[in-house]
Amino acid sequence: MSIKLIADSGATKCEWCLLENGKKKTILTQGISPYFLNTEQIVALLQKELIPKLKNAKISNIYFYGTGLSNPNNTGIIKTAFKKLFPAAKAEINTDLLAAARALCGNGKGIACILGTGSNSCFYNGKKIVKNSPGLGYILGDEGSGAYLGKKVVQHYLYNTFDADLMARFDAKFTTNKVEILENVYKQPLANRYLASFTAFLAENRGHYMIENIIEDGLNDFFFTHLYKFRESWIMPINFIGSVAFGFKDILKELCDTYELELGNVLKKPMDGLVKYHS
Repeated sequence: MSIKLIADSGATKCEWCLLENGKKKTILTQGISPYFLNTEQIVALLQKELIPKLKNAKISNIYFYGTGLSNPNNTGIIKTAFKKLFPAAKAEINTDLLAAARALCGNGKGIACILGTGSNSCFYNGKKIVKNSPGLGYILGDEGSGAYLGKKVVQHYLYNTFDADLMARFDAKFTTNKVEILENVYKQPLANRYLASFTAFLAENRGHYMIENIIEDGLNDFFFTHLYKFRESWIMPINFIGSVAFGFKDILKELCDTYELELGNVLKKPMDGLVKYHS
């Protein structure tokens, strides 16, 4: 009987699922990003946070999905860590985009999109990613993402574009100021995550025309910049994964209807779909 370990990792946290005899066990650890951690640090982290919870399970297969893994050097860092910890296991290291595609489409064809802190999209043929609209990160791209929408919220606040009611609500929620915001965006690490935190303001103030405009314009930029590039968008379902997609799926539906596209699955996170795919 093979015992499988599936991981869906961001830079902040990693969700693991141990599959044994049809039973699932979920384990959460810190995120594993080869941009921030080397092999030794990954081994130390997993020995502390993951290994004790596996209760000596004899892992046969590991399926690890994460950020920055289209870079072969980064893949090597993680593969070496697994070799040290699970010498007998077969490890498959893949991108978070393939995780999204497999979770959303299974073995079927479709467009798979990530709308979380960042954004990405691809055409998946049921086996692999065939086309990918380039992600340029939060400074140049990430249209429709939490960082992109959060940036719009901050701009509206700092430019005094919000009406008096929204300005007061913003001040009450965030108790911040221009100096602090600029410090966090330009001088502190993880500015993309900081900007994405402002999307909560959008979710809490739905119905106000300025809020609806920010959400609709930001998601429309994603459709126009990325989905328009795929010929398959007009013949395949468009599937989405991520907190932004899940939170604003009503707007995604409206945009799909406007562009005469078919909205497919919308999931908050990939793990359930990945468990189904690997079972």
